[in-house]
Amino acid sequence: MLTSILFISVCFLAYANGANDNFKGVASLFGSDTANFRQALTWASLTTLAGSITALFLAQTLLVKFSGKGLAPDELIHTLPFMIAVAGGAGMTVILATRYGFPISTTHALLGAMAGSTLLATSGNISLAPLLSNFVLPLLLSPFVALLFAGLLYRGLSSWRNRSQLTNNLCLCIENPESLALASNAHMTLAIDSAIVPSLSLDSKEACVERQSSLALGFNLERLRDGLHFCSAGAVCFARGLNDTPKIAALLLLAPGFDLHWIIILVATAMMLGGVFNARRVAETMSHKITTITHEQGLSANLVTALLVIFASKLGMPVSTTHVSVGSLFGIGLVSGRANSGVITSIALSWLLTLPCAAICSAAISYYLNAYLQ
Repeated sequence: MLTSILFISVCFLAYANGANDNFKGVASLFGSDTANFRQALTWASLTTLAGSITALFLAQTLLVKFSGKGLAPDELIHTLPFMIAVAGGAGMTVILATRYGFPISTTHALLGAMAGSTLLATSGNISLAPLLSNFVLPLLLSPFVALLFAGLLYRGLSSWRNRSQLTNNLCLCIENPESLALASNAHMTLAIDSAIVPSLSLDSKEACVERQSSLALGFNLERLRDGLHFCSAGAVCFARGLNDTPKIAALLLLAPGFDLHWIIILVATAMMLGGVFNARRVAETMSHKITTITHEQGLSANLVTALLVIFASKLGMPVSTTHVSVGSLFGIGLVSGRANSGVITSIALSWLLTLPCAAICSAAISYYLNAYLQ
């Protein structure tokens, strides 16, 4: 009976995680109109699934950390009610935030749920040392590191683009060359103020397309930029799947009758379904409300997010992809002067409420489970 409840609870948590987190990596694609919502969601689902499967081989340290070892007594974390309470409390918190469009951290929710269940079961006896070093510090520092790196990278890309003069010239395209002769016969003139338009070319459509595609040394720089943007967005989703899947799978790791391979596949599938069916509200917040996003800005944010999350996964540091991604976008918004401080304040408040909300939900589930078992 309890094993079945744990199974359902972990599936619910994985679904909630996918609904809140899957789209975050591709938010810049949607926000900069590089891809429409369906294209971005499809790319996010595929790359997140790939990251989740890869977690089986590259993220073993996180499997141990998020089984609760060091945070709670061993005799507690080996009980099914504890794992059910953690999965249920975190899942309820994440799905509630998703309902209102707040991008919160599943890592943060899991941490709060573990703390809540542990406090209730041990009457306040909880180990704070691993809590601070293994969880709190990475969660607190990661958004500030992302903010700094993303702002610096975007400023560097902007300087390079300005030096390359990719968009300085305007090109007036004439699709029908005969129309130019007709215009001259009708004594029509085109007056352009050189102070407003410093460089104007009158040429064929093919020549205009070539110039506007920013060809340099045989490469279409705009297409190359968009290709890198897609790759970086996929890398973020891959990194998120790599980092988040072990945290959720760890809750089933100690339950009897579950093979690790099937646990990873189960969690990966539930995460993908959550993103497909319930990602829209968080997608709008990430893509359009934090800051306006250009192609260069999106590329910068995604590169920083992907590198930081992959690096953290390799070291076994449970950073939040949400914190890193939002920090990157906000850093770019500060550099460009278009950051929406009101939205960031609301998101930061939801982050502060995540831990106590998850702790309360987890403690309540634990209390009622223990009462039922008695």
